[in-house]
Amino acid sequence: MKLLHWYYDIMNLYGEYGNVRALERILQKSGENVTVERRTLGDKLTLSDYDFIYIGSGTERNQKVVLNDLRNYREQLGDAIKSGKVMLMTGNSFETLGKAITDAQGEKHEGLGLYDFTVTEQNRSRETADAVFEADFLSSPLVGFINKCSEIQGIAKPMFSVKLGLGNEKGSRGEGMRDGNLFMTHLTGPVLISNPHFLVYLASLILGREPESGYLEYEKKGYDVCVTELMKSEEK
Repeated sequence: MKLLHWYYDIMNLYGEYGNVRALERILQKSGENVTVERRTLGDKLTLSDYDFIYIGSGTERNQKVVLNDLRNYREQLGDAIKSGKVMLMTGNSFETLGKAITDAQGEKHEGLGLYDFTVTEQNRSRETADAVFEADFLSSPLVGFINKCSEIQGIAKPMFSVKLGLGNEKGSRGEGMRDGNLFMTHLTGPVLISNPHFLVYLASLILGREPESGYLEYEKKGYDVCVTELMKSEEK
């Protein structure tokens, strides 16, 4: 089983290697022989070779560099999404898949155009917040942190419902986007470390069966404390 950590070196703002490490571990615990390949700018890839693809969050500058590199993979990415490949994109990485990104200086960067949404970066303004999100495919909410300077317009069906934190754009109660087995969110944490139930869900999609998750006792206790304390802050 092969996992791809794409742009591991320049899209790793929040220790997102932890997401890949957590997934590698649960698949190994479930009896799989797992190889993690770390690839970056200029590497030649065949995306169909991988069972899982991950891209993390980067600076606004690095995002634009990655966007240019991803143009070489537009068709492959489209095919991977249609085939049901399990993929996770966190932070600002998934913004590259839309029609365009307008940066803080007003310059427009053409996106991959795989989706109709557009992105606008704010001038000298960042939004940060703890987050609690709910999803219809998970029985428990997700927790994490949001740090972004962008708003996304045109996502009709967000992946998450915002209980606490920031949505896709100002005033929005929806966050992220899902298309089949492609999961896109600004939620960091790293998200699979902070949310063991989401880790189990993704692993089950990759395996086609329930993974071994009994070893996640401490992770689950940590999650319980986090979600309880964050919901207390919402009540205040």
